[in-house]
Amino acid sequence: MYMPNPIVVVGGIVENEHGYILLVKTKHSGWIFPGGKIVEGEDLMTALIREVKVDCGINIDVSYLIGVYSNSVMHKWHNSVTDSSNKLMFDFMCNPVSGELFASEETLESFWFEKDTVLAMITDPAIRTRFQAYLDFGGSSFYTEFDPWSGEPQGELGL
Repeated sequence: MYMPNPIVVVGGIVENEHGYILLVKTKHSGWIFPGGKIVEGEDLMTALIREVKVDCGINIDVSYLIGVYSNSVMHKWHNSVTDSSNKLMFDFMCNPVSGELFASEETLESFWFEKDTVLAMITDPAIRTRFQAYLDFGGSSFYTEFDPWSGEPQGELGL
């Protein structure tokens, strides 16, 4: 039996004390919230703290798990060569602690946006769905499966 080797991704929705949301602009996906793939031996929180720092220079505290998402379309593994048929994404609510915004090798820009303008800035449908989950967050996390072809949510389960 083949055992899948999923790609595991963390995302941080960082809200500052003024209610502004941190977004980073990428070459391929436009404006998104910071995050990325975990590396071997790394736990989710450590990966998220590292990814936000690397993406835009901000140190964070992780507050809550917002949602868990899966997508079963083929993705490239860490080496950008090996295919993986499963991607698991964990999104967390975060608070900034310190640091100064900057652009990195992976991001073109980073910026604090007013919360009510963020959905208009995000063009990727899956990222929009995941940010909407943050806006709707009432204290209970949930699991969502994305359709592998359209990227649209196809099922949701409260946790």
